[in-house]
Amino acid sequence: MVPLPGLPRRRRALTSGLGLAMAAAVALIPGTTSASASQAAHARLGAATAAHPGQAPRMDGQAPRTDGPLLSYVVSVDGGRGTQKSVERAISRAGGQVVIAYDRIGVIVAHSADPGFGAALRRVRGVHSAGATRTAAIEPTATTQAGSLRTLTASEAAAIGAQRADGQEPLEADQWDLRAIRADKAARVNPGSPRVTVGIIDTGVDDTHPDLAANFSSKQSASCVGGVPDTSAGAWRPWDPAVDYHGTHVAGEIAAARNGVGVAGVAPGVRIAAIKVSEPGTALFYPESVVCAFVFAADHGIAVTNNSYYIDPWLYNCPSDPDQRAIVDAVQRAAAYSTRKGVLNVAAAGNSADDLASHALTDTSSPDDSTAVTRTVDPHVCLDIPTQLPGVVTVSATGAQNLKSYYSSYGRNVIDVAAPGGDGFQIPDTPSGNGRILSTLPGGTYGYLQGTSMASPHVAAVAALIKSRHPHASPAQLQALLKAEAHNPGCPSGLYDPDGDGVQNATCTGPKPYNSFYGHGIVDALDAVVE
Repeated sequence: MVPLPGLPRRRRALTSGLGLAMAAAVALIPGTTSASASQAAHARLGAATAAHPGQAPRMDGQAPRTDGPLLSYVVSVDGGRGTQKSVERAISRAGGQVVIAYDRIGVIVAHSADPGFGAALRRVRGVHSAGATRTAAIEPTATTQAGSLRTLTASEAAAIGAQRADGQEPLEADQWDLRAIRADKAARVNPGSPRVTVGIIDTGVDDTHPDLAANFSSKQSASCVGGVPDTSAGAWRPWDPAVDYHGTHVAGEIAAARNGVGVAGVAPGVRIAAIKVSEPGTALFYPESVVCAFVFAADHGIAVTNNSYYIDPWLYNCPSDPDQRAIVDAVQRAAAYSTRKGVLNVAAAGNSADDLASHALTDTSSPDDSTAVTRTVDPHVCLDIPTQLPGVVTVSATGAQNLKSYYSSYGRNVIDVAAPGGDGFQIPDTPSGNGRILSTLPGGTYGYLQGTSMASPHVAAVAALIKSRHPHASPAQLQALLKAEAHNPGCPSGLYDPDGDGVQNATCTGPKPYNSFYGHGIVDALDAVVE
């Protein structure tokens, strides 16, 4: 990405140009030792223990150490239930604690303060991979986004409402993104089925918002922070509504109801569920939480998930590093399980303006939970996850002129489809003239954000409309229909210079039907419900 001056190169929740102000939140840390999901689900956030007195020596003959930072690990197991139980015992002998074991995908989440824990586990029979999911001790940390949130004022809302057309929601005149993909017309034909649920894997959702309450499914919502599902009432809500508003914004883009209040979603008739995965205080999205989220979505009848983030602490995960390899293995197993269970996963391409089809990219942001180092990575080998996982729909962002947004990553044979994500340089013909995306915020308010974070939920919503029309379609069939019904503007002719500085910002390659900026094209909600 070409960052805004003085701002981070890329951040967690994939929102660019506008984002979260930094804030601290005090919270307890996940530390349950239960090995089963049914037991661990009842363990709320409790204090994690750094020392494990009385543990037997680990399998390499050395006594377990407790002088390192308490870290979380993911362990992927090859073999059946017996092998997994054996590995769980090995974890205990190595001085670790089993937090939860996902038997159906062969992934175990564990904690240990022994710096040699991962290496010891990798020598255990039946272990495919094992590695730390973070580089800093388990403690409250925080998320950032490029820029700050632009909240809609009461006077601006009144001005927008004064220009709405008959049948529009009060703020719909400012929703250029709905018209760009003909979602306003699609809603008159088929607003989507309440039997279809989109799971929002994010910072939590304020389900009390008047535009979201009617379509919210609490039975399909949870907090997965720390890798353990918590379905207690309200666990899915943002830690701090003033900071963790990202998931609520995404929710409104997908399914804000057409109820005479505020804005409209792309699929205002479908259900939405919240699966919170962000750490308290910083909203980092760690692998164990995302593993939990994919499994939870699969087991709770969710049809589509939206993933507007990359998994911390590594922007790109390289298999040559055992920790990063373990992260890819664990998350890929969980995502593949959800796909087998009928879930289509949709993910944002990222805000780094990276060509994901290149063979050398510079990553200066990883690890983002401790001290980042500069490294050169090949995205064919070192993966941005979940974006580059098999079967995931990868989405680039466009602005009001149907051009790729200046910040959006791209890449031929990487991008599947594109959708409106907003671009402050592409000015729409709306009452505010704001090229960003207007949607819901916690506390019954509204505001503007831009990023591939905003593009991905447009695609997830269109996929939900297709699922509403074709209820028996598999994830592969849904993805094929998304691509077939998209409209491709083709590579821009002449200079691609969204910021007007006279410099080529990125080079689009490929023919009109399929190219590096838009993949198969910009999704179309009307075609989704009529074809």
